[in-house]
Amino acid sequence: MEQLKARMEHLLTVKSLVTLTLTGVFSYLTCTGGVTADQFLTVFTVVIAFYFGTQAERRSGNSGGAS
Repeated sequence: MEQLKARMEHLLTVKSLVTLTLTGVFSYLTCTGGVTADQFLTVFTVVIAFYFGTQAERRSGNSGGAS
C-alpha cells in the first residue's frame, strides 16, 4: 500500500502532469484532425524523450558534472 501511495505522489508532480496533459491534448487533436499524425509523433517523441531523459539523469545522480 505504501508503494502505491509513493507512486501516486510521483505521478502528481508538475512534470508528470504536463506530460500527461500534453499527451491527452495531442491525442485529442490527432483524433479530431487538428494535427497530422506526423506532427503528433514529433511532439510526442520530444516530450517523452525529455521526460524519460530527465528521469534517467536524476536517477544517475547527475554524475555528468553539469550544474
